[in-house]
Amino acid sequence: MSEPRQLICVGSYTSETGGKGAGITTFWRDTGTGELTESGRLALVSPSWLTWHPRLPVLYAVNELPEGTVTAVSVSETAELTALNSLATGGADPCHLAVTPDGRHLLCANYTGGNLAVFSLAPDGLLGERTDLVAHEGSGPDADRQEAAHVHMAVVSEDGSIVSAVDLGTDEIRSYTLSEDGRLTPLAVSALPPGTGPRQLVRRPGTGYAYVVGELSSTVLTVREEPPGAFTVEDVTSAIAAPGPRNLVAHLEIVGETMYVSNRGADCVTAFEFDGPLPRAVTDYPANGWPRHFTVLDGHCYTTSQNDNELLAFSLAPGAAVTRYPTGTPVFLLPRPV
Repeated sequence: MSEPRQLICVGSYTSETGGKGAGITTFWRDTGTGELTESGRLALVSPSWLTWHPRLPVLYAVNELPEGTVTAVSVSETAELTALNSLATGGADPCHLAVTPDGRHLLCANYTGGNLAVFSLAPDGLLGERTDLVAHEGSGPDADRQEAAHVHMAVVSEDGSIVSAVDLGTDEIRSYTLSEDGRLTPLAVSALPPGTGPRQLVRRPGTGYAYVVGELSSTVLTVREEPPGAFTVEDVTSAIAAPGPRNLVAHLEIVGETMYVSNRGADCVTAFEFDGPLPRAVTDYPANGWPRHFTVLDGHCYTTSQNDNELLAFSLAPGAAVTRYPTGTPVFLLPRPV
């Protein structure tokens, strides 16, 4: 029997970085109706990306600052949030986190810093020492956005042995092996089309394929991973179903046999169907206000409307109404696993 409610944590930009958010705001989601009810807040500086520990009731938040930090946060069954400890990330503007499947290490992508950090995690989920920091070098053809390396995501393999770092600034995916003591060793460098501006990489389990969203090119790339950590581009397609204005792609999720991508500029969440390994855009769901991040749960889409200071919630059924929840500068949604 499913639980009647599910916790969703929302990260925001706060006043320290020009936002209007409170830090992390929690909502209970009614699993029957899909409705949200705000339950609490934790004051934290610009927690723009959150991720769960694989086993413990602990989440980790980046603090997206010129001198970046990461914070461990405990989450009680009643959704009470408590900051545990924080450490410097070793780079500017951290924007993504990932925990290894064994719960022993945390990876952090520093966007403006252009580097990738590794932290050890204690058995209770506390942040330990920073065990490695690797810097990327290079640039791309977009003089404004690709003047230097900009690590945007760190993707951990299923067995935790390989970390693939997506670099928006250099149009590359740089893969590393991760040792037991948290050290990174270069494994492979995979080049993407110039000007792609890759933002995120998501594997499709059991297929040998993964998908990359090109923020700057407004595209979705199908890449084949062979051998592990090495990616070859096999297809490039538009990130939106209908032609639109200048568009910056943001978030990518695969839910069952459907892929979803959020688009800023076109202001929509686009659904893709798969033809074998290749995705094709089929529906653009309107999502106003610069939809940076979203999650799909039980046929409902929850989207951060960053510029309009609200969350949007709508059913993916045709013609469904949109419900709006006022929230200061939301940029990330993280449901608690059920």
